[in-house]
Parts: sequence; structure tokens; C-alpha cells
Amino acid sequence: CPGTDLKVTGIDFLKSQNSQQHRTDAYNTKNLVVRRGQAFQLQLSFSRELTATDKLSLRFGIGKRPMKIRGTLMSLHLREEQNLSGWQISLVKKNGKECLLSVTSSPRAPVGKYILNVKTGTNLYKPEDSPVYLLFNPWCEADAVFLDNEAQRKEYVLNDTGYIYVGSAYSIYNRPWNFGQFEEFVLDACMYLLDKSNLKLSSRRDPVFVSRAMSALVNANDDSGVLLGNWSGNYNNGTSPMDWIGSVSILQQYYKTKKPVCYGQCWVFAGVLTTVMRCLGIPSRCVSNFNSAHDTDENLRVDVYLNEFGEKLNSMSLDSVWNFHVWNDVWMKRTDIPAGFNGWQAIDSTPQEHSQGIFQCGPCPLKAVREGDVYLPFDSKFVYAEVNADKVYWLVKKENGKDKYIRISTETQGIGVNISTKAVGQDKREDITSQYKYPEGSEEERKAMEKACSFIRPSGMVPRAHFASVMPMDAMGSMPAVLQETVFKSGLQLEISNKAALYPGNPLELAITVKTSTPGSWTINLAGSCQLQCYTGKIEANLGYIKETVKLEGKSETQVPLKIAADTYLKTLASVEDEVLIHVTAIAEVQETDDKLTKETTMRFEYPPITVQMPETAQLNKEFNCAFIFKNKLNMPLDNCKLLVEGLGIFKMSTFEEGNIEPGRIIKSEITCTPTRLGDKKIVAKLTSTQIKGISVEKAITITK
Repeated sequence: CPGTDLKVTGIDFLKSQNSQQHRTDAYNTKNLVVRRGQAFQLQLSFSRELTATDKLSLRFGIGKRPMKIRGTLMSLHLREEQNLSGWQISLVKKNGKECLLSVTSSPRAPVGKYILNVKTGTNLYKPEDSPVYLLFNPWCEADAVFLDNEAQRKEYVLNDTGYIYVGSAYSIYNRPWNFGQFEEFVLDACMYLLDKSNLKLSSRRDPVFVSRAMSALVNANDDSGVLLGNWSGNYNNGTSPMDWIGSVSILQQYYKTKKPVCYGQCWVFAGVLTTVMRCLGIPSRCVSNFNSAHDTDENLRVDVYLNEFGEKLNSMSLDSVWNFHVWNDVWMKRTDIPAGFNGWQAIDSTPQEHSQGIFQCGPCPLKAVREGDVYLPFDSKFVYAEVNADKVYWLVKKENGKDKYIRISTETQGIGVNISTKAVGQDKREDITSQYKYPEGSEEERKAMEKACSFIRPSGMVPRAHFASVMPMDAMGSMPAVLQETVFKSGLQLEISNKAALYPGNPLELAITVKTSTPGSWTINLAGSCQLQCYTGKIEANLGYIKETVKLEGKSETQVPLKIAADTYLKTLASVEDEVLIHVTAIAEVQETDDKLTKETTMRFEYPPITVQMPETAQLNKEFNCAFIFKNKLNMPLDNCKLLVEGLGIFKMSTFEEGNIEPGRIIKSEITCTPTRLGDKKIVAKLTSTQIKGISVEKAITITK
């Protein structure tokens, strides 16, 4: 009868229906996961029928001590349509002792875990262990992360696999990466990071603060975050950065132990940060910048020091040019800065530079980088330098026992090229350089550069080797705001190429082509060197050099071979724990005109492939077999081989110890899989060994009912 106390006897969170509408059905959790600013339904059961005079309110609280005044406790009364907090509740239908309610959270609500209590009269009903997870909503127009393109939302929010582009500027390849934002404990790990970030709950409304906080927490350098960076080449007491094939095992291990996971390098940080952003509902992509300047002085200049054989000297420079560096773009409105800078923002969790006292970077609007508005927050000077610095080459010669520095040349277009991300809805590379910078040499680029230079202190043209503080210089005087490429009287040009495939175990057949294009007789001193280097530009070994003088007449060219025997590099290949690249540098000097030119290029070794044998389609919850086959076609054995395989929604990460694989030997490993999720899925495999740090492959499969 209506007079008795109204009590709630149960709540059905209608998980299946709600999560489909909110596109959260892939999350592997028993809890309800919804996106903000969008309606979801709850079915309540009562001790008796609900009447018009009954008082009923739903209370959603976030944080340790939810309070109305702080906006962390939303008390929604059934009879009041609009709530001050921007949340709404309404009765959909009543049926005997049950009623169906619709709740819409505010599109500005803090993201995180909410506890729901239901108050009826003086009774309070608390459902057992059932927090509701509230995420950002790129499908909601009023949300700051709204992205008005379904194909992009599918790629940048819902795709749990992808590629990270690595290699070198003219030898780019993809590394398959499993983001795995829907896997078990990944969402909980992200919620743990939000709590750990010490962000005020009110700051959790804003993707600017959330993405900045996560860029700090994905590295462990000052806050025991997710991953410890290590570029030392020694990974004995952890996992080598080369051995990861996705973010899942990293985030699961971190959530379980609450201790930093060892070890990461830039693509691992970017992969994990993409996972965290997509998991929280912020559109995100991995961005690879080739020839990325690490300009420690923020003066838009990186110095490269060469000896007279053209070998790059490691120890001299504080600055460096990385073959590639990977960071992230996240999509959001920027309400904290003047209008016009919404859209993609760069964030970076690789611990490189302190920003406001800790290792974090961004969000920095791509538009600010392109237009030269480098005064805008956050860290736009740093990002601008990564894609726009100039390279200055110095020759270091010994004279009377002292080092003498001679400026050889300046390169203004080599930094920040082929900026890459995975294309939307396709398994291929998209070049997004034009979103970061205007075409080199264009009027817009010149204006942007001048604007940026007015905020970045220019430096005098002196070498900045860390011991070269006091030094007489050939080329003193202040640097012009925008350096110009040199044009040579002889029309001198250099090209570096390989004449045969670069297979480890074979000799490296390289060549330097010297060209002139103007009338006259030219005598050219040429030095060329081959070195092995890590992707950060660190030299691991000098393999050999040539020094000779060539004579050219008018418009002509000559090719000078540079051949490196396999024995010269095999030891380094096995002793260095990082993947190494082949780095060739050439210096040419025209005797008649004193023209000097430098050219450097980086190439990667080529490897035999892994083949995957499996059906193109399989059925949900039905077993199928998957085989991985590898034939060692190289002229060298591969030691301590490991095969790492993972298929999101199909099987967990597995490792096969394959031992040593002699030349010509074939290995075959099989796994029996049972798919647990529908749709297009990918299986990723990676073979690592002492000599070769990673041969990757992926194969797609469609899972049907």
C-alpha cells in the first residue's frame, strides 16, 4: 500500500543495451561504462509501486568525499527535470513495482568512477561494488573532445590496433602495435592514474589538464608512473624496449604491481599514452617525426660535429638529431587560450625536458607550431624546435694539439620531415607534415619562422660543444634570424646509395655519388664514413671510411664505392641491445672555390619475413589454429631467438623460446586460439634475437557469429 516505506530492492544497469549505445561494449569489465553528455537507462525495482508523492533521488558521487558544493556529488530528483550540475533524470516508463529511468550526465562532468546511491524517503540503497565509469565523449557536440567525423572516431578512439612508424626519414617502416584500450584492467589502470595524478576533480572535466597529467604519468621519471625510460643499451633487469608489441602487458603489470615497468623508449611511451587517451575517450594518434631535433637550448639550432673522415663525434654535442621521435596528437577544444587553436594538440610522454618542474609535454596546438605562435601553452617552443631546427655541421681538426672548429655547412630543410601517422581506416601511412609546418621555402613558412624567432632567443654562431665555452672562431657574429641554404659555384651535389640489399651477415655495398653541374674543372676532396648508430643518433661503431680526391669537368658525376665487410659489424650487432641503423656521412670540398658540402643518410638493415598461416575468418568461441613460420635466409646464425605473439580478443600475449636458428633453418610455432570478440581482429608477431632486435608481422582475421 502507498503508505508504507518505499524501498529499492534492486538496480539493473542494463549494461548490454547502454554499452552498445555508448560504444563501450568492448571494455572487458563487469561494470557499466558510459560516455558523458549522453543518456543511459537504469531499471529500478521497488518494494511497492511508485506513486506521484514518493520522493526519489539518484546520487552520483565521485572522489573520496563527494560534495554538492564542489560539483562532485550530483543529487538527481525525479520530479525536477533540470539540475544545477547539468545532469538530467527522467522517468521513461513505470511497470508495477519497476520503473525505467533515463540519466544524462553533463558533457562537462569530471571523468572517472562514480558511486551510485538511491534515496527513497529516508531510505538509502547502495548497490554492491558497482561503480559507473564515466568517459569523455567524442560523439557529443557539447563535449570538448567532440570530433565530427565517424571514420576518425572509429580510428582514433575505438581502434585497438595500429602502427607506429620508425626507421629513418627515407627508409620508414611500420611497427605493428596493440593499443588494447579495452583489455582487462586497462580501464582500471587509467582510473588509477587519474587518482594518482593529484588533479583536482574539477580539472578532470578538461581534456587539456587530463592529457597533460597523463603525459607526465606515462613516464616514471619523477612520479613513479607507468614506464621507466632507458637508452643506456643495458636492459638486463627488465624488458628491452624492442621486445614490447603493445601496451596491454605494460599497463596490466603496472596496475598489478603499482610499480614502474622496465623499460621504455619513445615509441613505447607513445603507444602506451595512445592507449590511455583512447581508453578515457580522448581521440589520439601516434605521430612519428623523422630527423627530430633534440635542441636542448631552444635556440633552433643543432650542432653536428664531424672528424676529417666524416665520422660523427658522439661526445661533443649536448644537442642531437634523433632518426625519429614518436609522440602523440590528441583532439580537443582549447578554451584556456585565445580562439583559433582547437583541434589536434601534441603531447609527449617521453622524458626529455622538464616542463613546470616535471617531465611532461603538451598539449601544444599544432596550429601554434605551424603559425609560429610559440608563446602559447604548453611547451610549444620545444615542439617547434623538434620540427624546425637547423642543422649546422662543424669539422673538428687538430691544430697544434688543440681542436679547431670549422663550420662546413648549414642545412635548413632536413629537420622534421615525413611526419607520419596511421591513415584513418586504412593500413597505411599518412603524411601529416603539412599540419605541423608550411611547405619549406614558402612565404608562409618564412613568416611563421620570423614570428617564432621573435620568441626564441637566437644564438651567436659559435659551436656549443660542452667544453667549447671559450674559443676563437672563424665565424663569429650573430646568427641571422632565418638561415639560408648555400648555393655553390660548382653546382656541387652529393648522393648516398646502397648497391645491394642490406642483409645482416652480408657485406654492405654502399656508394657516394659526387656531381657538379656548372662549366669548369673541379677538384673535389671527398671523405665518407659508415657508422652504426641507435635511433637517438648515438654512434655505436665506426665501420670504415674512404678519403680520396676526384676530378670532374662541367656537368658530370662519379661514383665512389664504400664497402664494409660483414666481420666489421657483426660483433657490434650482437653486443648492442638496441636496434642499430647504418649511418653514412659524406663531406666534399671543392679546391677551386672552397665550397664545402655535407650529406648524411641513415638506412636500416633488411630482414627475412615471418609468415603467418591461419584462416581468414573464424567463429566466436570456436577454436582455430594459427602457425608462425620463419626461415633464416641470412648468412649468419640468430642466437637466443624469442617469438612474441598477441591477438587482442583472440589470445593473450605468448612467448616461444626458439633457441639458436642457424642459416637455412626453418622454425614453426603453433597456437590454438579461441576468439572472444566479434569483428575485424589482428594477430601480431615479433621475432627477437641477439643479433636482430625485431622482425614484426601482423595478419588480419574476421570473427563472425
